[in-house]
Amino acid sequence: MFGAFRATPPLFGGLLWKIPWRLSTPQKRRQRKRLRLVDNVVSIVDNALKKQNLESTTKLERWKEEMLTEAEMRPKDKYTMFDRKEKRYRKGIHKLPKWTRVSQRINPPGF
Repeated sequence: MFGAFRATPPLFGGLLWKIPWRLSTPQKRRQRKRLRLVDNVVSIVDNALKKQNLESTTKLERWKEEMLTEAEMRPKDKYTMFDRKEKRYRKGIHKLPKWTRVSQRINPPGF
């Protein structure tokens, strides 16, 4: 209770790790950069397969059909994701665990 390891007011109650409700400008910039890097890797793999006269894999073709590139995505889809438990069915992408490593490009139509 007393001494060097006594509880501080934030530890008495409430959330210790507070996540802001919106992404900061540098976080948005890094998110766009990550999306562009993924798009770049997909195009490089596709070009390499074409150069070797190999047919593209079905997974690569499916990715190109379903996923939008960073330039084609709306800002709403770049920075938020669908969540049926949220009040307006959207929450910031930074609230998703491991959001820097998981692709969240597809959302249900109309949301």
